[in-house]
Amino acid sequence: MTLPLPHSGRALIVSISDQLVHGEGDAGAGALVGELLTEAGFTVDGSVAVPSDAADIRNALNTAVIGGVDLVVTIGGTGVSPRDVTPDVTADVIDRDLPGIAQALRWSGMAAGVVDAIVSRGMVGVSGSTVVANIASSRAAIRDGLATLIPLAVHIISELSDPES
Repeated sequence: MTLPLPHSGRALIVSISDQLVHGEGDAGAGALVGELLTEAGFTVDGSVAVPSDAADIRNALNTAVIGGVDLVVTIGGTGVSPRDVTPDVTADVIDRDLPGIAQALRWSGMAAGVVDAIVSRGMVGVSGSTVVANIASSRAAIRDGLATLIPLAVHIISELSDPES
């Protein structure tokens, strides 16, 4: 017998990929994130794909924050190529940076040998009462990153929703 998972909050997935926007590429990364978040007790409000464009990424993040989701997980655009602008945009959107969590994602990726997680410039922070986290887009980075992120995000969401904090 398994116990039901507690409600962890509402989540939105933002996939940053020029290929997905143009009907190319594999949408499986977003589905994997949705599955893992649902297993952790989150209600996934949706998954959107936006191109690797600063304005489009900013609009998606701001829409999620205004919409009141508790957690936004971005997938992709965290590397070092000129089109990888997700962390730069995230830095502009968040009110408070949580560098320890971003570092934990990199360290857990390093321990698991997930190269794109190690070289990720991804950020984690809070915008209003929404946790925003950037994850590299490989399946290994997603699995490892969410295993590290989810318990920390649940803790932060709990703190943000506690009026005594």
